[in-house]
Amino acid sequence: MRSVWNACLVFVGSLNREAPYFQGARGVGLGVYSFDERTLAIQKLAETNDIDNPTFLSVTSDGSRLYANSEVSTWREGTVSAYGFDRASNRLSYLNKQPALGSITAHNAIARDGTKLLVANYGAGEGGPDRAVAVYAFDKDGALSPPVASVSHKGTGPNAARQERSHAHSVNETIAGGTAIVADLGIDRLVSYRIGQNGSLVKLAESALPPGAGPRHIALHPNGRFVFVMNELDSTVVSMALDNATGRLSILDVKPAVPDEARETNHCADIQISPDGRFVYGGNRGHDSVVIMAVDQQTSGLSLVGHVPCGGATPRNLALTPSGGHLFSANQSADRISIFARDASTGMLTDTGRAIEIGTPMCVKIVT
Repeated sequence: MRSVWNACLVFVGSLNREAPYFQGARGVGLGVYSFDERTLAIQKLAETNDIDNPTFLSVTSDGSRLYANSEVSTWREGTVSAYGFDRASNRLSYLNKQPALGSITAHNAIARDGTKLLVANYGAGEGGPDRAVAVYAFDKDGALSPPVASVSHKGTGPNAARQERSHAHSVNETIAGGTAIVADLGIDRLVSYRIGQNGSLVKLAESALPPGAGPRHIALHPNGRFVFVMNELDSTVVSMALDNATGRLSILDVKPAVPDEARETNHCADIQISPDGRFVYGGNRGHDSVVIMAVDQQTSGLSLVGHVPCGGATPRNLALTPSGGHLFSANQSADRISIFARDASTGMLTDTGRAIEIGTPMCVKIVT
C-alpha cells in the first residue's frame, strides 16, 4: 500500500428500472463521489437519472469519460452510453449511446490503448441480434462509434436453468494487451480473441472450466501470466495460467469461495486483485461475504485468508482504490456501498463503518 493516501473519484451505477431477477430498483442511475483515503470523507459530486439501469460501467484512468451499459430485461437489445465528467465543474455530460448488439448487456472494458470499448452481452429471450461481444471505437471527444466488430457464441452447460445457451458475462483485455478474454457462464468456457487494430476479433482459443462452474468475472495478475476466475454457479475461485502467444488458459488451482454448507445458496459475483498481485477478493451473494485468498507468486496457488461480512447484502461488485488501501463492496440489496480498510501485508479487510448510501448499487469504479 502506498504511503501517501489518495483523493479518489468514485463512479457508481445503480438500478432505476425494475427487473424480474433483481430485488427492487431504488437507484438513481449514475452518480459520482469524491473519497479521501486519509479522512474517509465522502462527498457527492454529480448525479443523473437520464440513463436506464447502468448495471456496469468503465471509466478512463483520468476520470474524464465513462461508458455505461443499460440492462433492461424487456429490451431485445441493450445500449451502451458515453458520458464525460468535468472535474472542475463536477458535471456529467451525455455524449451519445449505441446499440449493444445483444440483450442483458452485462460488462464492458476500455482497451488498454484507449482506442476501443469491448462489451459483453449475457443474452436472453428471443429476437434481437444476439451477439456475445461487440467492439466500438471512440471519436475525438470520446463518443462511441457504431459497433465495428462483433462475435457470437454457441453451446450449453449441464445446469439446465442457467446454461441453456451461451451467456457471455464479462470481457477483459490481457495485461500484455491485444487479446480479449470472454468469460461465458453458459458454456463453461473462457474464449480468447486477438483484437485487431480496426477492432476485429479473431478467435484464438476456448479454455474449459469444470462443468457447471459458470464463469462470471476474471482478475488479471499484474505479471500477465495468471488469471483468476470467479465462478458464479459452483461458488469456486480458479487460478489459471495464460499462454499469451496462443490465448489458451490452463487450470492450476481450484478453491471454494464459501464454506461447504453455504454453496447451495450462494452465487459468486465479482473478483478483484490487489495491486501487488498477492491477494484476490471475491463477492459472495447469499453468503453475503467477501472471500480473501492469498496468491502464491510462483505457482498462482490459492490459500484461504478468510471471509469478511460484506457490510450489507448481495455484494454484486467490488472495487479497490488504486493505492490498494481500501475496498468498496456494492451491496445491491442493502442500498449501501460499504468501505473497508485493507491491510497490505495480510490482505485482511476491516469495515471502516463508512459507506455510500445509495439505492440498489450495481457497479462501482474508482480512479485517482
